[in-house]
Amino acid sequence: MKGIVKKIITVSPLKISILVVFLALVSYFLDPAILRFIELKSLDLRMVYRGTIKPGGEVVIVAIDEKSLSELGRWPWSRAQIAKLVDSLKEYGVKVVGFDVVFSEPEGEPDKLLAKSIAKADNVTLGYFFHTSKREAVHIKKEDLEAGLALIGNSQYPMVQALSAPDETNLLHAYAAVPSIDILSQEAVNSGFFNAFPDSDGVIRKAPLVIKCGKDFYFPLSIALILQFLDNPPAKLTLSEIGVESISIEDLSIPVDENGRLLINYLGPARTFPHYSATDVINHRISAELLKNRIVIVGATATGIYDLRVTPFGSVYPGVEIHANIIDNVLHRNFLEHSSWTSFLDVLAIIFFGLIVGIIIPRTKALPGLLVTAILIAGLLAFNILAFIKFRMWLNLVYPLLTVATIFLFINIYRYVTEEREKKKIKNAFQYYLTPTVINEILTDPSKLKLGGEKKDLSVMFSDIRGFTSISEQMPPEALVALLNEYLTAMTNKVFKYDGLLDKYIGDAIMAVFGAPIDQPDHALRACRTALEMMEELGNLQKKWAAEGKPRIDIGIGINSGDMVVGNMGSDMRFDYTVMGDNVNLASRLEGLNKEYGTHIIISEYTYEKVKEEVLVRELDAVRVKGKKLPVKIFELLGEKKDAPLHEDYVKTFEEGLSLYRARKFDEAMALFNRTLEIHSGDPPSLIYLKRCEELKDNPPPEDWDGVFTMTRK
Repeated sequence: MKGIVKKIITVSPLKISILVVFLALVSYFLDPAILRFIELKSLDLRMVYRGTIKPGGEVVIVAIDEKSLSELGRWPWSRAQIAKLVDSLKEYGVKVVGFDVVFSEPEGEPDKLLAKSIAKADNVTLGYFFHTSKREAVHIKKEDLEAGLALIGNSQYPMVQALSAPDETNLLHAYAAVPSIDILSQEAVNSGFFNAFPDSDGVIRKAPLVIKCGKDFYFPLSIALILQFLDNPPAKLTLSEIGVESISIEDLSIPVDENGRLLINYLGPARTFPHYSATDVINHRISAELLKNRIVIVGATATGIYDLRVTPFGSVYPGVEIHANIIDNVLHRNFLEHSSWTSFLDVLAIIFFGLIVGIIIPRTKALPGLLVTAILIAGLLAFNILAFIKFRMWLNLVYPLLTVATIFLFINIYRYVTEEREKKKIKNAFQYYLTPTVINEILTDPSKLKLGGEKKDLSVMFSDIRGFTSISEQMPPEALVALLNEYLTAMTNKVFKYDGLLDKYIGDAIMAVFGAPIDQPDHALRACRTALEMMEELGNLQKKWAAEGKPRIDIGIGINSGDMVVGNMGSDMRFDYTVMGDNVNLASRLEGLNKEYGTHIIISEYTYEKVKEEVLVRELDAVRVKGKKLPVKIFELLGEKKDAPLHEDYVKTFEEGLSLYRARKFDEAMALFNRTLEIHSGDPPSLIYLKRCEELKDNPPPEDWDGVFTMTRK
């Protein structure tokens, strides 16, 4: 018996190993703060080491950034400006809009404008925040508290199942809500809280997906946007004695802890998700394809109003992008695994690596033992990192490493204290080769868009302001920008009305394409109708500007149809969806010809052939534009056929005069051009042809004259 007791209490390397493993397991389940802190930091390092994962593409950020503040003024903006942003996003075809901003204070009339825009958009979700401590909510009256909760009722989980009475201490509680004002909240399709709860070290690693306020359970802004994007599938919250058992959207179960928090799988550092300046959206400076059918989250990123958050990727991270990460995690089910299964693997790793070290180290000399331990640690690190990157598994790194290091240290102390000699030489050539997989850089390589394009039959339209330079010299910069923005907005709306592609703004000029990227068999007619309505809208603006004492703006429009190359063109870093080719250049030349003929809209013969049954035109000329040998017939677009009675008399007379002009019958042609002027006083093309006839009478053209006018300038 005495021998048995002595044997039990005798210290040995194996017993040291077993004791350390046991204490490590106890510590693992107790989870002391200091070790948890180290483990969390190691998780951050794994995430940074993994690098950037390309987002799925559904989510973009519209940023209230420095550029926006520079152009639109300091924050907070008037609700009227926010209304313009909502309107623009609607025009871009955005599917879901979420505001990581709360509009909790009234502004008056601008609130009505924003409410109207939100109602019209019918896709806006507003953020709000909870007071999560009684001290914060103590000043709020009961009726105000109830009113606030009433405004966020649409962010309650529609299905709540309690398997048993939940542990209330594990639930996140709130005591009052601060939503946007009534007039805005009532028009929004949904709402969601944007409270953030950092860990003790200030880093946001988890996001609450449920907060209890009163008797109800509320979901965050990210879940609200997901539900709206997926056309409002059923969301279910399940409670049990541990607290939150599960959160699911249809057949998708979102992994949360007992507090209802999701471990965020950050896809990369700040700006991993596309950011677009709010001012560029308001002024339609970006391609519609970048926003169409996407989830847009509006939030602040500018210095001074920056919603600074600390994440594994650094201390300067826009809070609005945290929502984007959560949404991408859920939509693509790329969650980090941290469950009972990973806990089992953690326990197994502590036991396995601890006992392996305890068995191997006593049988090796100091240096080989150190090498073996280093190999084990490297293997453990490699396996852990590989599991994180390849399988998104968060396996505990601190406890297995600490177990291995502690056992190695204690066994060597034991050797030193007991002056233990080498027990025996290695009987068998023991070699333990665990070649650690060195992962230098595993980054998800961003899929590169294939640059280039395809040839398609399209229509392209150019418009330009006449004499813009002189106008700009008459006005202060602020007034000029406001005037130009008002003009461009009105004209762009007409392009979008007929599903045109706003290719780009070129200063005060507009380039639009019809027939791409969506096939439009009637693209030429759409372009013509757009041009006609642009002129009509310009007339309305001219009356308004005249009443306001602003200068008169006049424009010229050129339209051409034909084969063009269309597609994503540019560099790998930046590209535009645009068109190119001779037919594009011709449209630009036609726009410039309006200056020569005193007209507003000129279309080519190629466009005319496609729309001649629908629109009224008059043939202006056959011209050779600069840089081209072949002539092209050009036509002034006057209106649609239904408006023919307004124009047909002088058009017929003019075209008869044009035929006589080409037949060298200049006197007869002049008579008809004068007749045109009697019908249509001051008609610029008639005046031009009268002048040409006079010149040709004095200097008759050569025998091979074909009546084509050659342009000597662009």
